[in-house]
Amino acid sequence: MSSTSQPTHTKTFLLACGGTGGHLAPGIALAEALLARGHNATLLISSKKVDSRLSEKYPHLNFRRVPSAPLPRNPLLLPVFLLRQLHGFLFSINLVRKTKPDGIVGFGGFTTASVIIAGAIFRAPIALHESNRVPGRATRFLQPLAARLFLPPGIALPGVTRSRMRPMGLPVRKEIQREPRDAARASFGLSPERSVLVILGGSQGATSINNWARENLHILARDGIQVYCVTGLGKGGDEIITHPDANGRPVKSIFLPFCDRMAALMSAADLVVSRAGSGTIAELIRCVTPAILIPYPQAADNHQQANALYFEQQGGGVVIDQSRLNTLTREVRDTIFNDWLLRKFRENLVRMDRANSLDLLLDDLEQITNRRPPHTAQAGKPASPAA
Repeated sequence: MSSTSQPTHTKTFLLACGGTGGHLAPGIALAEALLARGHNATLLISSKKVDSRLSEKYPHLNFRRVPSAPLPRNPLLLPVFLLRQLHGFLFSINLVRKTKPDGIVGFGGFTTASVIIAGAIFRAPIALHESNRVPGRATRFLQPLAARLFLPPGIALPGVTRSRMRPMGLPVRKEIQREPRDAARASFGLSPERSVLVILGGSQGATSINNWARENLHILARDGIQVYCVTGLGKGGDEIITHPDANGRPVKSIFLPFCDRMAALMSAADLVVSRAGSGTIAELIRCVTPAILIPYPQAADNHQQANALYFEQQGGGVVIDQSRLNTLTREVRDTIFNDWLLRKFRENLVRMDRANSLDLLLDDLEQITNRRPPHTAQAGKPASPAA
């Protein structure tokens, strides 16, 4: 079935996808695709700024905020966390009872657990999507309740039967498509004649990479490299800085806390320096943009390191450990002016993007939700995972 074909009946889905851009962006992609097939979808997000900023761009979608909080590192904050999770669970129970969803999809993160458990109580078909190459705590904890687990190619979970698993990449929003380079650069006030380095720290920003950028602007500018740095919300405001190139001509560098035009920004870049979240990597692949990845060393289960190494092994770019940021300037200069290497990276990125994860995901969701009549959820014991 194509993404535009009409279903035999309209289904209702709840998508638990808040907390970070890496969880919310694929939820938005799936919601738009479900709507295109004639279904209904509600995206369940957190109260964090990144969720608010990204959701504002999609007024045609239905968003609901779930009371929730990430697991704190400070044990003194544990009572607050438990209270918020209890509030979120009661909210989810009420939502599932009223909505009677045909299916629930969880994308991981701290907003997922209460919704999935509530769905299991009401015997709604449940699917979990894991985009990182090291499955997160939410996926590992909730997987017994799921009829289907969508995992990155080559990744498995111990104790999960092969029939419940599907290899699946990250759904990418429909507007994430490569744009003409010069037009993209002009839209950000960048010169089409000079090289462009884009710096991304993920939805939370990366202070260490932001600091590296500021400390090395004059070196990059001397080589004629323009810098566009997305610092992250709460890590500075809009700023334009100029430094001279080797001939004394001004080279522009731009800093801003947030960008909701990621396809245009990646299309404008010759090279990206970025953290290694799965969402960012999926968008780099779709926009055919080579990258130097610097995994966040405190990421849960070190999943960004696994993401980055896979990206490097597939030939999309290179990986640098954060402890070696002193080598990043040389790596950027050696890569951004190497036309042969950039061309090989782009060829590999095109190969990596051949699978259409979204259509495969939609087809499978329709299959597992066809196993019961629509809108007949009954309270009771959690259903056993589907074979």
